[in-house]
Amino acid sequence: MPAMRGSALRLADAFAQRFPQSLARSRQAAGILPGGVTHDSRHFHPFPIYVDRAQGARKWTIDGHELIDYWMGHGALLLGHNHPAIVAAVEAQLARGTHYGASHELELAWGELVQRLVPCAERVRFTSSGTEATLLALRLARAYTGRSKIIKFQGHFHGWHDYAAVGITPPFDAPNSVGIPAETLSTVLLAPPNDLAAVRALLDAHPDVAAVILEPGGGSNGLIPPNLEFLHGLRALTARRGVVLIFDEVITGFRYAPGGAQERYGITPDLTTLAKILAGGLPGGAVAGRADIMAYLDYRDDPQWNRHGRIYHPGTFNANPLSAAAAVACLQQVATGAPNRQADARGTELREGLETVLARRGIPGWVNGESSVFHIILAEPGQKRPGAPADLFRLTRGPIATALRQAMLLEGVDLMHTGALVSAAHTPEDIAFTIEAFDRALTRLEAEGLLPGA
Repeated sequence: MPAMRGSALRLADAFAQRFPQSLARSRQAAGILPGGVTHDSRHFHPFPIYVDRAQGARKWTIDGHELIDYWMGHGALLLGHNHPAIVAAVEAQLARGTHYGASHELELAWGELVQRLVPCAERVRFTSSGTEATLLALRLARAYTGRSKIIKFQGHFHGWHDYAAVGITPPFDAPNSVGIPAETLSTVLLAPPNDLAAVRALLDAHPDVAAVILEPGGGSNGLIPPNLEFLHGLRALTARRGVVLIFDEVITGFRYAPGGAQERYGITPDLTTLAKILAGGLPGGAVAGRADIMAYLDYRDDPQWNRHGRIYHPGTFNANPLSAAAAVACLQQVATGAPNRQADARGTELREGLETVLARRGIPGWVNGESSVFHIILAEPGQKRPGAPADLFRLTRGPIATALRQAMLLEGVDLMHTGALVSAAHTPEDIAFTIEAFDRALTRLEAEGLLPGA
């Protein structure tokens, strides 16, 4: 362990020398922004990089360094940075108005595209973010069933609101934030991922379960692999028990297929939460699903219902015209299926190439993910895939993960933790460069004794 700490400092020194302006800005940010960042996942040791501009599959730091980007707007940019159709749509809408405080035709076009693409989307309600979408979906499930409890899975992420901020990272039985009332946490039941017997036992013990929510592509953006037999069994079990099944497709929506993971897997949930690609890289989210559940947002010619029966849901930026313009332009591209095929092909090439490097070097590990998602797991000697959820988090969120990202940035590639998302803008040449950069990054880590078993 002492050698690892010393080596990590040497790597951090090289990092600081490569990105001095980012270092200066991070010091400035410490006195302006709590934590020095505007999103927890941008927190990074020894400091986050600052980006000046982006285009296609690349971005350039304020120090002038070009990086192949695998954050891709936290997964929002399936088409890459600054896709011409989206830029043109936003520029045209900007001249017409950024916020009408009124209904507009673009929200109808946006909603119709969601209905067309997403199998469960009988009706659609827009929000401003994915977190808002999961919060609204849980409220809809509680209103529809008249029950209070929610089942979620260890390692699955559904935003930062009180009902979702538990069971995200180990230890799974502890909330991921202070400030959450114990009374709220008591309504959330945790199950191990891909364990149908555990879900059945919770339903038997708690007849007041309103919904089961999960990431259908696997917990934490596929870090924990999905199990299709489990997903089919969960669909059947929740249907028999009258429990609302919610697919959180904030990441997988429009990525795993034009209709998301539910199209790819052939499993239709009752409700789906959407964001990221949904809005073409601008802010925006949605809940889509069964008409009878979504009807709890309807107004009626009944004051009693309108005040005491329906769900109250405002939101200043719901279906904002700029977001709607970007969304329509993006989803029209997605509807062709071409962006998904391109991103999936590059994702497969990347996962296979990264695993080849690990095998050639004799380094224990593997690469999780499917579609255009990947996660590099640098394992311990003798450890086999897929690994327990707690082990996967330990191997991809600890010092070795930080060191790997530092090394990859030094080699011209920006990963989110130890993996991230491929876009349709990534080329075979980008993938080849990334695989070579990974090889060079491992050489950096190996020379300093940072690799497992080294």
